[in-house]
Amino acid sequence: MTLTLLDWRRRVAALYADVRAAEDPEAGWLAWREGRAALVGGHPDSPLDDAARASFSGIPFAPYDPALRFVVPVDTDVERERREVPTAADGTVVLDRIGRVTLGEVGRLDVWWVGGYGGGVFLPLRDGSAGRTTYGGGRYLLDTIKGADLGGDDDRLVVDLNFAYHPSCTYDPRWTCPLAPAGNVVDTAVAAGEQLPPGGWY
Repeated sequence: MTLTLLDWRRRVAALYADVRAAEDPEAGWLAWREGRAALVGGHPDSPLDDAARASFSGIPFAPYDPALRFVVPVDTDVERERREVPTAADGTVVLDRIGRVTLGEVGRLDVWWVGGYGGGVFLPLRDGSAGRTTYGGGRYLLDTIKGADLGGDDDRLVVDLNFAYHPSCTYDPRWTCPLAPAGNVVDTAVAAGEQLPPGGWY
């Protein structure tokens, strides 16, 4: 762990704070998209290695679709489940299912709590685009322990599928990431958020 990683975390947190403060969700998304591309393409703690950053030309994104933004209650009437996910850099990540959200025609997704100091909400997604236009292991919608927090109030979460982003393992095989469990897999193809470049990142 380094101070450059601290800087990465601060910048991510600031991006999402700006999104939550934006009156227009699409304007917030545009700023987030630009900021995320700048981090991935130029920050020393980017998931891309030095050679890949040197040839970086941007992250492909699907156009913004306002119909894919949801403010939804978390249904906590679910059977509790714990998962322990080994990773290369972070040891074993403990996930506890705390609820479920329903996102229109996309369907229902499990909401997880990441264990560890402080903890946070984790909402991964593996949709019908996985393995084709997006990473085969899925994408992340929320990971509040790392600053990816779109907001909400009381028992509701803002879940905007336009902010679906690829985990670090998409960019370089040296990373391992918690991927979407069965309750976070849907058949519907979500044409929103980060996309893969032709041929993938590696």
